[in-house]
Amino acid sequence: MLRFWRILSAERLKLSRSSIWLLVVISPVIALPVGALADMRQDGVAVSWQVLLNVMSLMHALLFLPVLTGLFAALICRSEHSEGGWKMLLSLPVTRTSLYLAKFTIIMLLLALVQLLFLAALLGMGMYRGAEGPVPWPLLFSSVLGGWFACLPLAALQLGVSQGWSSFGAPLALNVSLTIPNILVVNSATYAPYYPWAQPLLAMSPFGGDEFGAFVLPAQTLMLVVSVSLILFLGAGLLAFRHKAV
Repeated sequence: MLRFWRILSAERLKLSRSSIWLLVVISPVIALPVGALADMRQDGVAVSWQVLLNVMSLMHALLFLPVLTGLFAALICRSEHSEGGWKMLLSLPVTRTSLYLAKFTIIMLLLALVQLLFLAALLGMGMYRGAEGPVPWPLLFSSVLGGWFACLPLAALQLGVSQGWSSFGAPLALNVSLTIPNILVVNSATYAPYYPWAQPLLAMSPFGGDEFGAFVLPAQTLMLVVSVSLILFLGAGLLAFRHKAV
């Protein structure tokens, strides 16, 4: 456990010298003008916080969260793929399991920070636009937390791909090419719950607020699918990493 925390600290120190932190604010910042320009009134009556959440989370969870997840995974492994980095790192007295889980934990923390900044942007925009009623904390927390948790299977999948491919651009190209179909996939109640790139949007959308496609899926069913996917992808990636030739 002590070695794990040391590896985690080393990974954090490595990232502090990169520009990865600038990527964390991109999606929440873009969500601000979306919320500011959205039509928040119907027949002169202010619309609820749920409408603002739907509007601001659409592009955030549909495109930016999946893309950022893949980008974080690729950047986490980028330095190790250059100049024999994996060989030098694995020559240290650390286990492959601890190293892999530390990298996955860093991705989890980066995604959590993205979601916290999105929540701050949502609260600020709601107060600015005068959203009706008190702040629905349970709704907002369940949406933000659900979106974060739904990103974890994709993070595990992308980390497995990024550590296996020495190319920095290839995992990103694959991730983006599989994110774009979200626009169509989310309309399918059959396929969307099992599509890792669509799960963040389904988890962030208030359940019961939409009546089409995969948005009618019960929250418990979606979280079960996400949990099973996380176990499978993380286990497969870790197994591949433990047998990785360096």
